[in-house]
Amino acid sequence: MSSVPRPALAIIGGSGFYDFFGDDAVTLEIDTPYGAPSAPITVGEVDGRQVAFLPRHGRKHEYSPHTVPYQANMWALRSIGVRRIFAPCAVGSLRADWGPGTVAIPDQLVDRTSGRPQTYFDNGGVHVSFADPYCPDLRAAAVASAVDELPLKRLGTMVVVQGPRFSTRAESRWFAAQGWELVNMTGHPEAVLARELEMCYAAIALVTDLDAGLESGEGVSAAAVFAEFERNLVPFKRLVRSAVTAVEGTDTCERCRVHTGVALPFELP
Repeated sequence: MSSVPRPALAIIGGSGFYDFFGDDAVTLEIDTPYGAPSAPITVGEVDGRQVAFLPRHGRKHEYSPHTVPYQANMWALRSIGVRRIFAPCAVGSLRADWGPGTVAIPDQLVDRTSGRPQTYFDNGGVHVSFADPYCPDLRAAAVASAVDELPLKRLGTMVVVQGPRFSTRAESRWFAAQGWELVNMTGHPEAVLARELEMCYAAIALVTDLDAGLESGEGVSAAAVFAEFERNLVPFKRLVRSAVTAVEGTDTCERCRVHTGVALPFELP
């Protein structure tokens, strides 16, 4: 690996996914106009390709979903050369037939968060197209990387809630009635910030629980979520690694470029 890594692809690890490389990884301490990211970025190799890794919640899960420094995280990755991002995450299922251990590659997102900074464009009248929030090229690579242990769903709508609490049963039934399949706490604003910085982005969602509207017992618990994620972590990491290998090209795809038609209020790193 060169002395100054310039990885074109990154992985943002979610709850329970705090490392990806061994001791030979290079650690980068990055500062941004938005403060420090959740943790130092590590850069290692996957099949000869430089790949960056950033734990979304910090190395020891220091950040709750509503306090993750999303702007700093995405800016830090862009500043070291990243143009494509896989975002593994834990999700609840809104469908009884998508049980724990299922992997979904969502194609749509619904934002139900509040109060989170979700743009770099506070001035300039810039409006980014977000009709299709996930990169089709990265989604295709993830779908092609299915592993036998984890049933894979090729589509899905992920509703992102504010957290850190889990949904009430009524909220869960409401989400399911809309035809949405997954519920999560961190997928927004991460995806739209990636789009504003002209980076391809795709979520890879691991179902850890049936959401409260489907669960007949005590409802969702954090302990159960972490235990289920840990149980599937080895094959899940193998799927992510395979997805990295399956990605062709190193630059932002044409569909994920901003194309605002106006001057940006900042210079992209």
